[in-house]
Amino acid sequence: MTKPHAKSDAALTGTEGTLADGGEASVRQCAVTRERLGKEALVRFVLSPDGVVTPDVAEKLPGRGVWIKADRLVLEDAVKKKAFARAFKTSVTVPEGLPDTVEALLVQRFVGLLGLAKKGGDIVLGFDQVRDALQKRAPGLMLEAADGAEDGRSKLYFLAKALYSGVETAGALTSAELGMAFGRERVVHGLVRKGPFAKALKA
Repeated sequence: MTKPHAKSDAALTGTEGTLADGGEASVRQCAVTRERLGKEALVRFVLSPDGVVTPDVAEKLPGRGVWIKADRLVLEDAVKKKAFARAFKTSVTVPEGLPDTVEALLVQRFVGLLGLAKKGGDIVLGFDQVRDALQKRAPGLMLEAADGAEDGRSKLYFLAKALYSGVETAGALTSAELGMAFGRERVVHGLVRKGPFAKALKA
């Protein structure tokens, strides 16, 4: 399990609170690995009123948050070692199948945003179309299916890298999962134009 847009940064604490010296509000520390990472590489959890650990993939739920690296093994370790109880400093209830739930929620949110971006005219789909779009302007975000052919993925990646700096690629979803967002059976190559949707997809 990784966030579909996976991108790592650096810096703060496993729960929300005072930032470390020189830290930024977009940086947190994983409550399990203690790594300092950008929020885009983490998943936020809060406690429901009855003490149930609840994933907050949109980062909008009220209450104190605990941040866990967006990695299935790390989340499984958090459950096994009772990291949530330690981080929240109280007794908690961890729902059965939490890692599966988090994966599904992350995919659902990402696919939903992609659908909105398509309605807004900010999506380019298809190898040839993406290649042509890259030659005109820098993308906001590249989309590549995890099960797509390596040859096609590499060609577009190296073209984008040769033309622009700092291009980010979302490559964790399968072609079927990407297709869900666009009403197609499969989507292998795509591009999100620069703008608010690309920014939201990387958040």
